[in-house]
Amino acid sequence: MSGFVSFVSSGPGDPELLTLKAVARLQAADAVLFDDLSSGPILAHARAGADLVGVGKRAGRASPKQDHVSRLLVDYAKTGAKVVRLKSGDCGLFGRLEEEITALGAAGIGYEIIPGVTSAMAAAAAAGIPLTRRLTARRVQFVTGHDVTGALPEDLNLAALADPAATTVIFMGKRTFAQLAGLLAGAGLSPDTPAILAESVSTPAQKILRGTMGGMADMIAAEGGDGPALILLGPLADPA
Repeated sequence: MSGFVSFVSSGPGDPELLTLKAVARLQAADAVLFDDLSSGPILAHARAGADLVGVGKRAGRASPKQDHVSRLLVDYAKTGAKVVRLKSGDCGLFGRLEEEITALGAAGIGYEIIPGVTSAMAAAAAAGIPLTRRLTARRVQFVTGHDVTGALPEDLNLAALADPAATTVIFMGKRTFAQLAGLLAGAGLSPDTPAILAESVSTPAQKILRGTMGGMADMIAAEGGDGPALILLGPLADPA
């Protein structure tokens, strides 16, 4: 008899930002397969006796292969277990969700997706700004700063990313930002465009650094830590 998998969004790290549904699924789960960024106090909501299995992937560190993670989900569910796949931020943003639900579908296993607070929203809240602004930022775009090899993706739409009237949120972009900033400047985006580095958002290690696109790479090198981070560009990065 097959079990059931709940893909649960854990939010940016603060357990108080979990949804009620997320907490309920954690409390009912027989097994929780969690990302690194979803560990710590969030796992305190898991029921006593549940299997807690770390399957997180972090850039530059030894990490489980994606096919191994997908196989674990299938194997646990085939025992009849209620399984939570706990993902940081929102499950649907840069979280390899599609590969895992494809594996479940091929095995005939049911699943649900529980949305949560994306780190982009939490970063804007921590910086005290909105992501949209009347007249000057009617559009928001999310982009990843690295591909599967850790390099800056080669197929970025630079014309869209260089739009001065859009808010751009760059996930996982600290290591490649100097290269990206150069490309954006070449595509016409002013180096003086306001920029924010939001690191370890909603956790005790949270750090918010404000600067410009042209100076952000040096700021990251001088003041950035090793926590997960987002970079925000555009008119919203200036709260004035």
